[in-house]
Amino acid sequence: MASRSANVVARVEPDIKQKAEGILARLGISESTGINMFYREIILYNGLPFRPSIPTAPKALDEMTAAEFDAKMTRALGQSDRGEGTPSDEFFDQLRQEIKGNV
Repeated sequence: MASRSANVVARVEPDIKQKAEGILARLGISESTGINMFYREIILYNGLPFRPSIPTAPKALDEMTAAEFDAKMTRALGQSDRGEGTPSDEFFDQLRQEIKGNV
């Protein structure tokens, strides 16, 4: 007969553990259930349930060449001309809602 449970032992940075457990607690999920859910997603996806990648941070203005800055501004102007942007008041309303939802 198969065992009804098995232990998982893993070393995790204390601050990462604390933050993750706080989020799980707000969701009403125990640490064991959270880990079990993660393992089930690994099985479902036959791999990690996300794509590991190294995010690239945007460059600060003083890190850009004049050509890079001009290219960004040209791209932004084109997006604005095509109506691809979001009005600032709408953007900030959405941002406030997201912040309220995550607090």
